[in-house]
Amino acid sequence: MYQGIHSQHAPKAIGPYSPAVKLGDFVYLSGQLPIDPLTGELVKGDMYEQTYQVLRNMEAVLQEMGLELRHIVKTTVYTTDLSQFTKFNEIYATVFTEPYPARSTVQVAALPMGAMIEVEALVIDTLAYEAQMHHHHHDHEGCGCGGHHHDDEEGCGCGGHHHHDHEGCGCGGHHHHDEETCKCGKPMDECKCQGACEGDCDCDCEK
Repeated sequence: MYQGIHSQHAPKAIGPYSPAVKLGDFVYLSGQLPIDPLTGELVKGDMYEQTYQVLRNMEAVLQEMGLELRHIVKTTVYTTDLSQFTKFNEIYATVFTEPYPARSTVQVAALPMGAMIEVEALVIDTLAYEAQMHHHHHDHEGCGCGGHHHDDEEGCGCGGHHHHDHEGCGCGGHHHHDEETCKCGKPMDECKCQGACEGDCDCDCEK
């Protein structure tokens, strides 16, 4: 079952609907009007002021869930005058950054309370995914591989604790050359294989 979302910092619904509903990771934001939440009245001014108020109201509803405008993936814009749309875009472009959300725009005959603009949105809650990625990044900070190797490379002996400095060794990461010694026990600079042991260190010096 979905959850209705309300915010004290956004206008109350002016009908039998929720300002937003959340179902799993999906959030459906109802059309937001340029209403001042403090007065419950339409803001005074032209398209600039009305667009700014609409976006502030959207932001307030999203904040109730810890979300931001960047989580919006699609908007639908309703306007009573497309000739004013350039003004709308000027304000819109100040709060959204690339990649911009997908968008549809429709001119209508009228909007509730005589508004010039109304915007609804589809939102994806990616907070859990973002936290997981952040945790994954920190898990690899101690490893000299820089987090660039795959977790299924169980043969890598770094264990996240040192650098993969034995690139010249043919072991492919399957054993350590601790203290720069070969498997035969000789220092690496005295060993004939010079670390190119093809994984089994079966070199002349061992024989």
